[in-house]
Amino acid sequence: MAGAGGENDKPPQRQDDLQPHPVKDQLYGITYCLTSPPPWPETILLGFQHYLVMLGTTVLIPTMLVSKIDGTNEDKVKMIQTLLFVSGLNTLFQSFFGTRLPAVISASYTYVPTTMSIILAARYDDFTDPQEKFKMVMRGIQGSLIFASFLQILVGFSGLWRNVARCLSPLSAVPLVAFAGFGLYEQGFPMLAKCIEIGLPEIILVFIFSQYIPHLMQVERFSIFFHRFSVIFSVAIVWIYASILTIGGAYSNTEINTQSSCRTDRAGIISAAPWIRVPYPGQWGAPTFNAGDIFAMMAASFVSLVESTGTYIAISRYASATPIPPSVLSRGIGWQGFGILLCGFFGAGNATSVSVENAGLLALTRVGSRRVIQVSAVFMILFSILGKFGAIFASIPAPIVAALYCLFFSYVGAGGLSLIQFCNMNSFRTKFILGFSIFMGLSIPQYFYEYTITKDYGPVHTPATWFNNIINVPFSSRAFVSGILAFFLDMTLPPKDKTTKKDRGLVWWKRFRSFKSDNRSEEFYSLPLNLSKYFPSH
Repeated sequence: MAGAGGENDKPPQRQDDLQPHPVKDQLYGITYCLTSPPPWPETILLGFQHYLVMLGTTVLIPTMLVSKIDGTNEDKVKMIQTLLFVSGLNTLFQSFFGTRLPAVISASYTYVPTTMSIILAARYDDFTDPQEKFKMVMRGIQGSLIFASFLQILVGFSGLWRNVARCLSPLSAVPLVAFAGFGLYEQGFPMLAKCIEIGLPEIILVFIFSQYIPHLMQVERFSIFFHRFSVIFSVAIVWIYASILTIGGAYSNTEINTQSSCRTDRAGIISAAPWIRVPYPGQWGAPTFNAGDIFAMMAASFVSLVESTGTYIAISRYASATPIPPSVLSRGIGWQGFGILLCGFFGAGNATSVSVENAGLLALTRVGSRRVIQVSAVFMILFSILGKFGAIFASIPAPIVAALYCLFFSYVGAGGLSLIQFCNMNSFRTKFILGFSIFMGLSIPQYFYEYTITKDYGPVHTPATWFNNIINVPFSSRAFVSGILAFFLDMTLPPKDKTTKKDRGLVWWKRFRSFKSDNRSEEFYSLPLNLSKYFPSH
């Protein structure tokens, strides 16, 4: 028996003391959440910053595609303007009618392999006139996008994806969301290193402005200003620095690839851009339809649907919103499909989906306001019409954009890892599902990538190119492979008892699993959630 004052006489420790970092459905370090917009001057600057970030993908993808069709700079400018115009419309539709999250809709890399296969199709080799060939290829892409859009429209608006999302747990969402960011590492440092002398200063400056200066400055107003607008400051400084190197002749005697990556006057966009031009449907002519291209594009659309689900989950966290209800997610997928339909009608040359880089920018600025994203959409539409002004910003060298991607994709990947807090990591079932899905999400796409580099075609190689794309494209996506595998294992591996059912973390999202309605409210957006009465311990 312990004596008076012994260790056993100490009061028992509370659960909060044993768990210093309790589970949180919402992030509370967000300055402006979904329905609390900043002052208008700050909103406009933040919206312009989101516009700058989404420009990277909007310029890089058309530049890549036009070069394969032997199009002119004028053709490239038209495609960029059209893609920018449609992205602005789709962003507005998503913010007003879709998920209503602060999600920017922009060009997607998921569709590039399928689009490239259409460009390289043998049926276009008979056209000797480059301009005629360009228009016929664009019309073929239009037709495949129009039919591919129906997949997301039907799956989203019919509520089918709502039924799938109801079964999505934090455990199966971890690899899906994580690889939505980490899986895009090829667009980060490898692209930055193509011109290390401007890419490296950019990533260093954005780190200094966003991470170090706010902690060193004594005046809170100035520290927040540097933190919130670090992208604008860093891009302006490095862009001027790159212009000085270009004017000074630093790249006059270098290789063509180096000049294309480093010089600020090699894009050919400013001189080819018209002062005013409004994109319109059917600008390349009536769309043409090919059954094989349609099926291949529908496969890419399904991969994009899965990847977008992970990105929407990351956006909901960085906007300090509650977990997105399945019905709202399904509705957002439906409107995303409508956006692909617009891409087909307008002839954007590529489809759109939710922007991963802009999701990372939400985390960097800690501003998840919906109004900021709507202002950025206005910038997209405005500068797509005012060609010369938009071309100035579109001529930012790609390594500067890639330096920003290194930070933004990391934030989205970390948002996926943060969902582990809802899961029981002491469970061997949890360890197996996470470990196996993450490992195979890296290993399988790597096999497809190495095979394609070695053979110039994917592991599935038949005379039917469309069938090859249906198999090769999904298994080349890290987010798709890991997410689908984790979802399958989580649904099929039976838990041992009722206690282990909680290991997957679905109990934390259960109150938001509404079947038909959006049960989010102003209270959920602005006030901390008191879940202790529902879940006394974790």
